[in-house]
Amino acid sequence: MRPFPVLAAAALGLASAVALAADPDQAIRQALKSLQPDLPIESIAESPMPGLYQVQLKGGRLLYASADAQFVLQGFLFQVKDGKTVNLTEQAESRGVAKLINAIPAAEMVVFPADPKAAQKTHITVFTDTDCGYCQKLHGEVAELNRRGVEVRYVAFPRQGAGSHGYNTLVSVWCAQDRRQAMTLAKSGKDVPAAQCANPVDEQYQLGQMIGVQGTPAIVLANGQMIPGYQPAPQLAQAAQAARGD
Repeated sequence: MRPFPVLAAAALGLASAVALAADPDQAIRQALKSLQPDLPIESIAESPMPGLYQVQLKGGRLLYASADAQFVLQGFLFQVKDGKTVNLTEQAESRGVAKLINAIPAAEMVVFPADPKAAQKTHITVFTDTDCGYCQKLHGEVAELNRRGVEVRYVAFPRQGAGSHGYNTLVSVWCAQDRRQAMTLAKSGKDVPAAQCANPVDEQYQLGQMIGVQGTPAIVLANGQMIPGYQPAPQLAQAAQAARGD
């Protein structure tokens, strides 16, 4: 689970932040907003554990709270049933991430489609930086992933931020007439002709930060599960196909 700074920073003030509202939704909102006014709360609902409420935040993150908002925690909620353990928090967070990622229009990505002859098809979304060595290594296996039925969708994540070499290259890739060709050129360590246009690089970089991307490549499967870092094509394709029906 990605760490959530507000709890560490404001834990000592929680006792004084208890809301007076009788409604759990209002009580929890008031308590959390008193700790962090800009907290991006999307919804509050009862969790699978009786007496515990689940706070869904923008970006897929979860917090838990008691109905009176006197107790707030961040951590994994597990369900043990029939001798098996299920990480309910991880499942819910992945669904939140999938909702955001799968809403990105294809026109705003650099897409390498799956082989139409593949028996099963799925997709992965890769936060990438053209200056990243492991991103370049992964790109060298895109054709194999496509052959295995995996569509590769690139979104931008310039690790050094706006104005960096990687940022400028990504802008040029997104503004190229042939994005796929430009991406392959950049991932080969070659210069991409400089270009400027309206582009989603900043927006995608911010999205990556919001969902917890800390390095590249960061690979998001169709079900929202995130794989941090490079994986060889056979293993990655297997994971991608396993997440296809979720």
